[in-house]
Amino acid sequence: MRARECGGTVPVDERYVDWCDACDWNVDSARTEPPPGRITAVRRALARRYGEQLADEMGRRDGLAPPKRDAPTVAAFALALLVHGVTAAVAVAGVLLVVLGWSTVVQPLLGVVLLAVAVVVFPRPARLPGNTPVLYRADAPRLFGLIDEVGGRVGTAGVHAVLVTAEFNASVTVYGFRRRRVLTLGLPLWRVLSPQERVALLGHELGHFAHGDIRYGAVTGEALRTLSVWHYTLAPGPVNGPVDLFVNGMTFLPRRAVQGLLLLLDHLSLRASQRAEYLADADAARAGSTEAAVGLMDRLLLVGTVHSELRRVAAAASMRGGRGGHEARQEAERGLWDGLAGHVGAVPEREVERLRRAGARRGHSVDSTHPPTHLRRRCLLAGGPSPAGIVYGDALSAATAAELAPAEAELARRVVRDRVR
Repeated sequence: MRARECGGTVPVDERYVDWCDACDWNVDSARTEPPPGRITAVRRALARRYGEQLADEMGRRDGLAPPKRDAPTVAAFALALLVHGVTAAVAVAGVLLVVLGWSTVVQPLLGVVLLAVAVVVFPRPARLPGNTPVLYRADAPRLFGLIDEVGGRVGTAGVHAVLVTAEFNASVTVYGFRRRRVLTLGLPLWRVLSPQERVALLGHELGHFAHGDIRYGAVTGEALRTLSVWHYTLAPGPVNGPVDLFVNGMTFLPRRAVQGLLLLLDHLSLRASQRAEYLADADAARAGSTEAAVGLMDRLLLVGTVHSELRRVAAAASMRGGRGGHEARQEAERGLWDGLAGHVGAVPEREVERLRRAGARRGHSVDSTHPPTHLRRRCLLAGGPSPAGIVYGDALSAATAAELAPAEAELARRVVRDRVR
């Protein structure tokens, strides 16, 4: 224990950062991040601004009003249609140049280039990845039953597939021409949550379907993807001669135009997306309880701890060679997820509080489009305690764990073996 000039005392724990809870000395000293790109920086600034506005709105009234088609949302939809119209025009121009200019050489070649560009940026249904564990209803009936129950609680249907990944995250989207729903479940996040926090996580993700986040819709979401592809394609390349300099000069204005459209579409759609996040947080509390939803927010702050532990386990397994190394990797794989849950569960409350304060200073968010985590947490607590709408009991927890066991084993092998290469 060390005394500070402010009068506070600093408990010393060699495993964690020393900091003062009286004056916040050293609360965020270890955080260094590379500067974000322009698009990401603008998105973060908008997310923080809109997040603060909506948090204040929630403080002045009993929750947020349901989503509506306001002027920015309509303008975002119109701009998205314009983007898709340009893509269609590029495809039509390519066909005409190939068909009508067949007697020349330059026109068909230019037409093929335009067709290739249209194919790359044209909206297409997402597909499930072939190298990641996917669960369907027949594979995990108890897990899907829980998802259905949570969906009913928040006012929407369940999902058609669950994609299990090694990421510390979760999300929902659609795939295929029939736009079937898929839940992406990051196993590191799922395993460090308590049973009720898992219900809150499902409530939040399914809440996105219930409230219609326009940034993930077929029109606006695909327009954002198209503009992102254009922006990446037109990015300046390395200059190794006059030809490269000429190409970069020719693409400068189109690149700026695409960047402007992308930022405009972000500006028009992000407030509605922020509203959807806050409403999804309310769904998380409704399904799993306010306490569980707040606990979920705190777990999201531990992303650095989770990644460090996974790297440590993989590195320890890789330090032994020969047959002993093979056995060490197998042992690390078998105990990976239980060990991760135990490690995260042992993080003291003082360290979690430091991460809360550091996150509030940085405006920590899950990504560049989410509201700041500390504002989401504050709004949940301001809404008053909500009891659990769905109880995730021991029997159901054991049943879903058994259904996830094959995916856990496969991902444990990947985490341990891929990280040691």
